[in-house]
Amino acid sequence: MKAERLCRFSISMPAALARQLDELVRAKGYANRSQAVADLARNSLVEYHQELGDRETAGTITLVYDHHKPHLQAALTGIQHDHHDVIISTMHVHLDHHNCLEVLVVRGQGHVIRKIADELLAAKGVKHGRLTITTTGHDFES
Repeated sequence: MKAERLCRFSISMPAALARQLDELVRAKGYANRSQAVADLARNSLVEYHQELGDRETAGTITLVYDHHKPHLQAALTGIQHDHHDVIISTMHVHLDHHNCLEVLVVRGQGHVIRKIADELLAAKGVKHGRLTITTTGHDFES
C-alpha cells in the first residue's frame, strides 16, 4: 500500500490551550503535537460521520442489567436477533448474582447502529448502557 503524503499547515491557538495540548502530548506519549492533533481530528471525524449516519461504522454497545428482571433477557435477545446482520459478536459476563454485563460488537450504517443501541438501552431493566463508535478503518490511511 502506498503511503499517504503529509500535508503541512499551521494552527494558531491561545497560549493556554497550546500548553494544555503539550500536556496531552506528554501524558498520552505522542511523539509530537502533529500526532496528537491528527488523532484528535480522526476522533472528531469518526463522531461526525456517525452523526451523519450514512457511512459504515463499527463499535460496541455495552449494557449492564439485572438478569432477574422478568422478560428482560427475552426482550434483549429478541432485539439482538432482529438485528443479527449488524451484531457480529456478543460477550456476556456475570458481574455478581444479579448483574450482568453484555457487550455487543456492531458493524453497519451509523443510523442503524444508533437505532439498535437506543432500543437496547431503553429496555426496562437496563441499568446502564453506552454506544461507543469507531471507524472500520476504511476512512483513514495509517
